[in-house]
Amino acid sequence: MRHALRPADVGIGLGSHDLGVATFAAKLFHAGMFPLIVFTGANAPTTLERFPCGEAVHYREHALELGVPDDAILVEPEARNTGDNITLTRVLLETRSISAESVILISRPYQQRRAFATCKKLWPEVDVICASRPLPLDEYIKSIGDVDRVINMLVGDTQRITVHAERGFAVPQEVPTEVDRAYGRLVKAGYQERLLD
Repeated sequence: MRHALRPADVGIGLGSHDLGVATFAAKLFHAGMFPLIVFTGANAPTTLERFPCGEAVHYREHALELGVPDDAILVEPEARNTGDNITLTRVLLETRSISAESVILISRPYQQRRAFATCKKLWPEVDVICASRPLPLDEYIKSIGDVDRVINMLVGDTQRITVHAERGFAVPQEVPTEVDRAYGRLVKAGYQERLLD
């Protein structure tokens, strides 16, 4: 999304297979970008083996190892999709009487646009900034260690930008022609593991 980072009320780490989300959330916390982190996420088929206790729980443990104080972290362990991440985080903050007029959504790089569109649909009044570890694609793939997983996830996320808007889960986003063509080529090449029916 190329959002310029600025301080916000809360950082929200969206659960996934990428522990780098928690790493970057901790880095932003230490840089004073927000006073509170919410890690949100249960498990998906792609994370059950890696994070058996749930994505948010493992993210919290990693952030603690990186020096984030325990009282600066909340865990939302039930979310099973990006819509749940946003909705259940919002409910968690409200039940604790924590006001959030601005949030930084921290996600995988290729999830930013979908996370933004989902947040604008489900929490339209919040000022949302999207962020992820600033890594070139080859370094990101190396950090994950599985090029096929990254490409399949990227293709699935690209599809969801359009499909989720059509289904009313997210606000519409323009998909540039060259992105749509690249998506089509990757689907044709067999990267269909994460596609919706």
